[in-house]
Amino acid sequence: MESEVIVHNGGCHCKRVRWKVRSPASIVAWQCDCTDCSMRGNTHFIVPSREFELNEDSKQFLTTYTFGTHTAKHIFCKVCGITSFYIPRSNPDGFAVTYRCVDPGTLKHVEIRHFNGQDWEASFGKTGISACSKISSE
Repeated sequence: MESEVIVHNGGCHCKRVRWKVRSPASIVAWQCDCTDCSMRGNTHFIVPSREFELNEDSKQFLTTYTFGTHTAKHIFCKVCGITSFYIPRSNPDGFAVTYRCVDPGTLKHVEIRHFNGQDWEASFGKTGISACSKISSE
């Protein structure tokens, strides 16, 4: 995968929630089949928290849903209901960004990998997903 970091802009359907995320133009996105992601059809890429910046005006339009361990924070727009980003259980030190919510033009390649959310613990150990929110030392 390409490693040059660029800025991607994105947000929700109604545009009230807007953010910037720094990541390569080629990303690995995770298609999870846990009970929540499978219902939403969410496929996301994960970045360290310092690489994600929420526009200050967007905060008033956000609400959060949690369940199970309450580690994941499913954040979505109160107006249109879109989850354009959230804090994942696998990477509570980072952000999961819904790749389809990135504005067109900056993502050049998306490799989709499967995360077996139905067998969460086993998939967490096998996939290496936890490394996605860590800052790489080059």
